[in-house]
Amino acid sequence: MKRGRVVTAVTGAARRRRADKSRTARRTAETRDRVRLMIEITARDGAYRKGLLAAVGHLGPEEAVIIADLERHGLQVPQLRDVLCGGHVIVDDPDLYENWRFPRVSHQRLSSHHRDIDKARYPDIGMRGLVVREKLHGRTAQGTWVQLEKTPAAFGKRKLPSLDDVRHLMDYFIYRVTHSNVGPWGLSRWTERRPIYLSPDLAVPTPLSPPVAASLATALRRIEADDEVTAASGDLARLFAPPDRADPSRELGRSLQGRAGRGLFGNSKVWVTETLSPVATTILRPQAPPAPDWLPRVGARQAEGGPA
Repeated sequence: MKRGRVVTAVTGAARRRRADKSRTARRTAETRDRVRLMIEITARDGAYRKGLLAAVGHLGPEEAVIIADLERHGLQVPQLRDVLCGGHVIVDDPDLYENWRFPRVSHQRLSSHHRDIDKARYPDIGMRGLVVREKLHGRTAQGTWVQLEKTPAAFGKRKLPSLDDVRHLMDYFIYRVTHSNVGPWGLSRWTERRPIYLSPDLAVPTPLSPPVAASLATALRRIEADDEVTAASGDLARLFAPPDRADPSRELGRSLQGRAGRGLFGNSKVWVTETLSPVATTILRPQAPPAPDWLPRVGARQAEGGPA
């Protein structure tokens, strides 16, 4: 390979690295702004521990990825408060387990969560950050779980307990007394026994016995026939007949694409903090349509001496 081609290849690789770094920084900044706004909204319903907003100003890219993934899987604003306060979250997405293993900041951890999982194959993974403090996640039978902890712990073989390990034990005693997880910024009642469940996999195929399947198909065809009779226009209903399906029951249970939920603020206590300007109120307020020209007006009838 000629020297000029080598220089061009190296320069192109350096440009791609700079572009990737720029895109990561831009996504982190956008997530940082969104998280700050969401926290300010949830803070109106109760105070966090001090220092949260200052920590969000230094949200790391790995922390931003985790929060953005949770939001993508249906996390709502009130649930964000519980996540920051240590709520236990389960997502039926096994890919998140690998996506949240960041080579630069992740480390293996020991924990007592989800003991039915083979920890040798799927060890629990910890990560430290200014907002998450100590993020801990692992695998479930169908997906991934995650929980934020106030105090990092590093229990392991051939390691003496540290001051953080002692503090972690104190947090465990608080959990035993209050039945609440001790998170970075408060306490949460959403524990492993009562988790926050995001994107549950409900579309599990269940076979039906032949008699039940035949009865269900007959009922669905009868419902379709009744819909045709009660249509707004019988002529149109006959012209546009429904598709002829061998088994209409196969369409049952199909989920919508994407989250198909109530959105980011679907379960939030959202209220208006500022009133509309007079100009905007005039524009947005529905106006009564003018009366038709053929309709005599009340004032005109009174002027002509007619009855009011």
